[in-house]
Amino acid sequence: MMKKTLLFSFACLAAGYSMGQGLVISRTINKVQPMTGLVLWNDLAEDEHEDYGQCFALEYTYCAPCKVVTGKQNGNIQYDWTYIENILNAVKGRGHQAVLRFFYEYPGEKMGCNKIKGETAVPAYIKALTDYKETYKKVKGDGECYYADWSHSELQWFVKQFMTDVAKKYDKDPRLAFIEVGFGHWGEYHIYDEEDEELEFLNFGHNFPTKAYQQSFFEHMDTTFKVLPWMVSIDASDTTYTPFTNNKQLISPFTGMHFGMFDDSFMHSKHDLSQGKDAGWNEQCWQKMDYTNRVNMGPNGGEISYYTEDEYDQKNFLNPAGMYGVTWEQASSKYHITFMICNDALEGTYATTTRFKQGSMACGYKFRLTECSVNGNQTSVTFTNEGIAPIYKDAFPAIGTTRSATSLKGLMPGDSITCVIPDALTNADDLKIASDYVVVGQEIQFNSSAIATGLSQTQLQTLPAQKVLYQGQLLILHHGHY
Repeated sequence: MMKKTLLFSFACLAAGYSMGQGLVISRTINKVQPMTGLVLWNDLAEDEHEDYGQCFALEYTYCAPCKVVTGKQNGNIQYDWTYIENILNAVKGRGHQAVLRFFYEYPGEKMGCNKIKGETAVPAYIKALTDYKETYKKVKGDGECYYADWSHSELQWFVKQFMTDVAKKYDKDPRLAFIEVGFGHWGEYHIYDEEDEELEFLNFGHNFPTKAYQQSFFEHMDTTFKVLPWMVSIDASDTTYTPFTNNKQLISPFTGMHFGMFDDSFMHSKHDLSQGKDAGWNEQCWQKMDYTNRVNMGPNGGEISYYTEDEYDQKNFLNPAGMYGVTWEQASSKYHITFMICNDALEGTYATTTRFKQGSMACGYKFRLTECSVNGNQTSVTFTNEGIAPIYKDAFPAIGTTRSATSLKGLMPGDSITCVIPDALTNADDLKIASDYVVVGQEIQFNSSAIATGLSQTQLQTLPAQKVLYQGQLLILHHGHY
């Protein structure tokens, strides 16, 4: 009896296709999405790959320009990109993408090219110039630090040209998700000495670039990078050091530069204005850069705070009950976070593989297919962004290899967009989101329980294995058999 009923149902399906009948497109986002999530440094990511490799999609590392520059000949910088290539290939090999930060000053550590504590990342050919003079200081809590000679015309020229050459080589490289740039300690707009004095030590045009040069550099970045999103520290909001907030044109969410921001003390005990007296410096920095409106211009990210002893903040920010009165999900949503570095989280008790993956999936974009209809030889699909930030690189609804001309890039949280794919959907599994900016093993997923309507009788009769909704019943069609 059951067999006869099913055959009768198939006969009805073959007879026609009316409103309320269609392919069931059932999808669930069950992976950390490309270019989003919690982040480990690349060395730890390698060590923890077996257990945590599916819990994150991004790996972070600093990059010293001197490690890829071999000299200058006939006015052209000479490069050996092996250093960066090795990083990117290793990250790609783990099915992840990289976040790189280019820097020139790094106190207390041997991050340069000569294994000297606190040395700059300025290329050797510039340091060899007789009129190039660096400044040396001890930095409170961090040790020795050398400062680049920002008065020198060759360094000023090099910094811009270097980013031009980086863009030429890596702007469209799917191995690289984002880059971070900036000046001062770690590229974070910090500069102070052993007395913890800042203004007394700051010397524009000598140990720190002038505001005019900074503006020209960032304007250069904005015209040079067409695909790869770039970011600056939220501390660049301080008018003492930078030109940004005194020039609203630079940070306008409509006409300003397309940069994102990173916060390297995220979720510390006095991060937000609501956290008591003398609190809120970080939130004020975000506000000065108009982050809620200009999140469409570039990604928001950073690193969980190291302000506390024994890395308490890093180890506890994933506590489901929260930390300092706020949960990770609340904080990431408030600031539209796309990614967050948390290298010491694994030393705590909360960063189980399950919770770490949850924390990663709380970041960035999250697409849902809400409507799908087939009309002749084309398919119309509507996607909504249910996440907390846009996607910052092109991603196209597609059927097989046929893509819509409309990208989901920049689709803001809560917004929807309808895209037309010039092909008729006959197999629910063929619908996907395609991007040239993901690596092997990555997939831009979407949630869906939508019904694709409008298939013709001919298309219906040739359906491969499908879930089909017919007269309110969900049937599984296997080439004409149930």
